[in-house]
Amino acid sequence: MHVADNPVVTIGPTETETVTGDSPIQTPPVVMKKLDKSKPDIEHALVENDPRLWSETTKTTILFIISGASMIAGLSANIQNPANAQIEQQLRASSGQISLSLSLFILVQGSFPILWSAVSEIKGRKLVYLSSVSVFTLGSAIVAVSKSIETVIGMHILQAIGSSALITIGAATLADIYEPHQRGIKMGVFYCSPLLGPSLGPIIGGVLTQALSWRAVFWFLVIWGAIVFSAFLFWFKDSFRRERSLTYQNILRKRVQEQRLSEARMFNGEKRVSEEPLRDIEAQPPIATAGDAEDITLSFADVNPFPSYVNILRRKNNLAILIPSGLLFAFGFSIAYTCARTLAFYYDYDALKTGLVLLSFGFGSMLGSILGGLWSDRTLARLKAANGGTSFPEMRLESTKIAMWGLPPAVIAYAWVCQERVHIAGMCAMLFLTGFLSIWIYSSTLAYVVDSNTGRSSSAVAANSSIRGTFAFVAAEVAVPLQDAIGGGGLYTIWAGLMLFAELLILLVLYKGKQWREASIEKERQTSAR
Repeated sequence: MHVADNPVVTIGPTETETVTGDSPIQTPPVVMKKLDKSKPDIEHALVENDPRLWSETTKTTILFIISGASMIAGLSANIQNPANAQIEQQLRASSGQISLSLSLFILVQGSFPILWSAVSEIKGRKLVYLSSVSVFTLGSAIVAVSKSIETVIGMHILQAIGSSALITIGAATLADIYEPHQRGIKMGVFYCSPLLGPSLGPIIGGVLTQALSWRAVFWFLVIWGAIVFSAFLFWFKDSFRRERSLTYQNILRKRVQEQRLSEARMFNGEKRVSEEPLRDIEAQPPIATAGDAEDITLSFADVNPFPSYVNILRRKNNLAILIPSGLLFAFGFSIAYTCARTLAFYYDYDALKTGLVLLSFGFGSMLGSILGGLWSDRTLARLKAANGGTSFPEMRLESTKIAMWGLPPAVIAYAWVCQERVHIAGMCAMLFLTGFLSIWIYSSTLAYVVDSNTGRSSSAVAANSSIRGTFAFVAAEVAVPLQDAIGGGGLYTIWAGLMLFAELLILLVLYKGKQWREASIEKERQTSAR
């Protein structure tokens, strides 16, 4: 494998004290890379067949594949809603069991990316894509032939496990192939597909259920999963490069040190040797050379997703941005869930009409995702030029200000449109506006999560998924009781307050995030040097 052509320094035999206090023993010579000060971060390490140098055709093909795959995540959470009545009747299920199935799906789909992201940092993106889509397709097939609600619930969880990787690893793949100044618009385009899912799902599910049966909904997902699997198998190029992965390099460095200590014990006939503290690769350049990577093979046993996850949440800037990101996602999920109830109870709409109304929210979200991403990139480029050609991740959040002014008032307007049951055109207008503004902001927060965690993009997006999945689970559980108790007006007035709180947190990261992030990196360096 080609590695960066940096000078190397050969360090002669070193002395290591034995724990027992005997005479020093010698370890074999160690070849270390000399730190190249010109490299800004591990994300730009030189690699063979650099994905960022691939042709635009190849990159666009990858973007198209992962966008189509990510639609699975949005579709599968909502497509069965029109079929719930048939499922209850034919499987003799209760409404509580159906609700549990949907809530567990959202919770698992948000939590499981932590494991998928860790695997992708060891074995690459393509293996994770193929494995996760296979799991999703298998779960969908078993649901389609299920004869009990318990099987449906269990296999729905399997569907969630499979679909959970697609958005997380998709965002990491975009970080692999695009430079930071290009990611805003690419993230916007990528995120259009899962945003359309909640709107298209009820339409597709309603048509299939009315024309065939509830089982046809899940056979549709099986067919879609098979198409996506084939696309990944034949046309997807793996963009993962281990030289640019902090997770891989940290684990590899640990294994290299363990191997060298073992060799030192054998070389000197000693049983106990004091070990040098292991250091985080983010704070210090790796000692692992190309030869080390070839000599040592990392396996699934080396995958431990939690240290990386904890490191993400330890940084103040990450925690402060993940909370509004989770609130924005939960808001969108709550709207799709409660709007369907409002349309069914007070407008007497069937599943197909409900899906068509919700398309206004989906189209607004799509437009906000694309235009918000484009504006995010332009804002970053403008601020970078004004800063002498130097940029930092927090600059991107400046682009959210233009949408912040309108989101809380738009949510309040939607609240009372629902409460007063005005003409459906008013509801469609407010759905479009709230979708447009909320996703305009969300697309920039997602790009910031990736940009501010160099070398840990998949872990950072996985952390984002777990937070938003948890928030969406809570939103799903409390939405109906609150809607019944205080009405749509009261419920979404509360959401307007939560959106204002989310905006304040984003502004806090905009102005304090750089200081927090740099302080966290310095603290990690000091800790690793001990």
